[in-house]
Amino acid sequence: METEHPLDGGNTSRAVVRIGDTVRKPWSRSTPSVLSFVEAPRSSSIDVPEPLGRDERDRQIQEFVPGTLAIDHLPLPTSVLVEVGSLIRAIHDASEHFDPDPRAVWETAIPAPGDDLVCHNDLAPWNLIMSDRLVFIDWDSSAPSTRLWDLAYVAQTFTLSDASIPPAQAAQSLVAFVDGYGATKSLRKRLPATMGYRAQAMYDLLRNSHQTGREPWATMFTSGHGDHWRAVTRYVGDHRPVWERALNEVIHR
Repeated sequence: METEHPLDGGNTSRAVVRIGDTVRKPWSRSTPSVLSFVEAPRSSSIDVPEPLGRDERDRQIQEFVPGTLAIDHLPLPTSVLVEVGSLIRAIHDASEHFDPDPRAVWETAIPAPGDDLVCHNDLAPWNLIMSDRLVFIDWDSSAPSTRLWDLAYVAQTFTLSDASIPPAQAAQSLVAFVDGYGATKSLRKRLPATMGYRAQAMYDLLRNSHQTGREPWATMFTSGHGDHWRAVTRYVGDHRPVWERALNEVIHR
């Protein structure tokens, strides 16, 4: 039996280890539904960690994807933001062709305001592996959502996650990302407000979990994530006119 090496970096993952060229993680009630959904992007030739079954300890087996996390390279160059935006558009488009089983089970921390399509729900820099491949990992929170709600979260985490960056500079990154996604006029108009709602929802999850003792978010709230999301929520909301102007210029150029 090869040695198990714990994989650090995840905030909500439990007992995730690497064994050789595979990752092992707990099998949950939602895992069969998630694995079914993962076949949608895979069937559209989108690079996703390959599911490799279940081991003798009742754990998921997945391909280990080598590389570094995008969060360690923020802020990302414009060219990379365009590429990431394009990748997320491809994932969303592939999801439109996925018809979930009515009996599917989903586990996600923040319910979406709609169920237009199943989404990863955490396509963020801490889940993007960068090497000669761009691969989003950790699909376990996949659940029904909407294109706008998911895009708002992704755009914010990749381009508006550092409240110390001058808003005009951050807006340039936001435009590059949205251009890469190829967002419609309607999405561009609705995105600034929705980014604020989505950031607030994340902060509310952490704050409320701290009050009720719900883990792992209760601990995350006191270990810096609460302060981060409080600052980000204010940043995204306070500078909404900047994001609106930048995206409006894109519409009319």
